Amino acid sequence: RLRREAAEYYQGQRVPERMEEALNTLFPLRPGDLYGELANYFSKFSKAPVICKLVGRKVLDGVGQPTLEVEIYCTVKNYEKRICSTIMASHSQIPENALPETIEADEKERKDSVHIAVEWVNESLNTMLRDLESTDQCQADKMLGEYFANKVEERKEIQKREEEEAAKVTPAPASCPPTPIPKQKKGGKPVKKVLVEENPIPPAEPAEPVLCGSLAIGGTSLAIAKAGATISRVPLYSYIALLKHNQESPKEMALPLPMVTLLNCEKNLPTKLKLVKEVMLIPPANLSLKQGIERIQDIQKEMTRLLESSGKMPGPQADSKKGKAQSSGKKAAPPPLKRISHLGCLTAGYDNLEQLLLLMQTACKNVGLELGADMYLAINCAAHELMDYDKGKYEILTGTFKSPGEMVAMYVEMIHNFPFIIALIDPLRKEDREQWSSICCALGSKCYLIAEDAATRISKLKTDQNINIAMCSGVVLKYINQTKVSDLIELTGILDGQRHITILGSPDAESLDESLVDLAVGLGARFLKLGGLSRGERVAKYNRLLAIEEELAANGTLREAKLEFIDFAGESQPEQLPDVLPAPEQD
Repeated sequence: RLRREAAEYYQGQRVPERMEEALNTLFPLRPGDLYGELANYFSKFSKAPVICKLVGRKVLDGVGQPTLEVEIYCTVKNYEKRICSTIMASHSQIPENALPETIEADEKERKDSVHIAVEWVNESLNTMLRDLESTDQCQADKMLGEYFANKVEERKEIQKREEEEAAKVTPAPASCPPTPIPKQKKGGKPVKKVLVEENPIPPAEPAEPVLCGSLAIGGTSLAIAKAGATISRVPLYSYIALLKHNQESPKEMALPLPMVTLLNCEKNLPTKLKLVKEVMLIPPANLSLKQGIERIQDIQKEMTRLLESSGKMPGPQADSKKGKAQSSGKKAAPPPLKRISHLGCLTAGYDNLEQLLLLMQTACKNVGLELGADMYLAINCAAHELMDYDKGKYEILTGTFKSPGEMVAMYVEMIHNFPFIIALIDPLRKEDREQWSSICCALGSKCYLIAEDAATRISKLKTDQNINIAMCSGVVLKYINQTKVSDLIELTGILDGQRHITILGSPDAESLDESLVDLAVGLGARFLKLGGLSRGERVAKYNRLLAIEEELAANGTLREAKLEFIDFAGESQPEQLPDVLPAPEQD
């Protein structure tokens, strides 16, 4: 009876038939590892791996701040197996010049958010996603989105109850008597009327609140995508490309051009220039990534030498008047030490823009390169950090202010004088929509006008399949908080269709996780903004990009990237960047 049941069971599973097929197929091959080949042959008939466990834990990011790691375990051939993990990068909305108590409150909120995210992963999400196929990204992201939406509603209900309870306890404010208007004395001078000029600029939009624990959503979505790629035995960038293109693999793929941060001009330095936060180098599109990185390294070494020799590096400042130290009998100050910022680049300050750009030109010339032909510049202005709301103007230099309209004119003159600047990031606040339109019409055919902090968060960018931002060339997207892989796929599809370029950006506090690079390649991003060529968490990403370039070149699927601008004024076809930019006209 038992033998009969066994025979029926195996025949029902077609085991004898498939065993015969396997033996017939493998015998002519006579593989060296017969049982290994048998295992490979039968593995295609096994059940698809399903998620059996999620593990969340608190880890540290590249600057020592707490963040979330998510591990995925799947049931593979009846055994529990760890497939992969991902570490989320954290991003702060707090500006550099924030008050200490504001920074302290932000750090506390981050710790609380990571703690809650770990709980979500280990409890609710672990139960919710169990037995889901790791390759079903669409269903996973749908479930994660619904879970997060429920959490948002729960938080709103709690806030509403707290406000109602606070209103019951707090007494109504006493009404203030009207302020008496001073009467004019007989024969006296008339009272001067003080005219208060209304602030003409649009007020700053309030920062979108971040729900504590939202890291769990982004971390889990990305971890599932990595697990799906591992199970499918393809690189993550190929897996993302398949998801974006409905499982059709692109015949060719282009690498995003790197925006490599060379200088971080912190706005709290004692120098006068406030307009520039980051200076980035973009290698020409006709170079390989390896060649471009080598050129950037040469420029970086020369810039370091020039900064040290001129005393512009942060640290003990030598007196600029040479004879003063000698006449006083005191020794000159020691040369300043190098300082590498959290972005993985040099930190330096300047008193004006021309001083900075001329030094850049000198550094390139000293290593045999020409800006505008052998290398290009991008500048992150971070304009939202420049606005003085009392004056209603941007403070571009210490004590020098410009209105939004004057800022547009200044940028037009800047690009005219320095045409090797091919990208401006956040030249204006997102609220100055009229000026964004003006600057795009004036400079769109010569320069990329990119919104980073000037763009709203990913969750707010999509409105009826339109991009809910001011006119711009493109948007910097960051994989943070509740962002899901499906969100990036959908949003980059919309951006592609509306002639916007996509830039994937590294958040302020990065981790060693390299997934951002694969996301950028798979999504077809035009640029990748990773920071500088120092600090392990940033260099790891450049190394990953170099490895992908080698893989695509070896497979014959590497396509050359293009630098094309958009003529917003004429709405014509994109203009391709010439090999050599024209020299600026001399006054």
